[in-house]
Amino acid sequence: MAKVCSICGKRPLVGNNVSHSHRKTKKRSLPNLQRVKALVDGKPKYIKVCTKCIKKGKVVKPSISKPTV
Repeated sequence: MAKVCSICGKRPLVGNNVSHSHRKTKKRSLPNLQRVKALVDGKPKYIKVCTKCIKKGKVVKPSISKPTV
C-alpha cells in the first residue's frame, strides 16, 4: 500500500542529504501515517491518515455502541 494520506494526500518528500564537504545523497522523508478506523461512505473502514489530519479532527471515527441487555 502506498505511503499516502487518504484525506489530505500527503506523500513522501524527496531531497538531498548535504555533507560538510557538500557531497549530496538522496534522502526520503516519510509522512507520519497511522492506520485508523474511520467512517467512509457511512461504513467503518481502516484507512491510512497522517497525524496532522487526526489532530485537526478531519477523521470521522465510528461511534462505539454497545447493545443494551
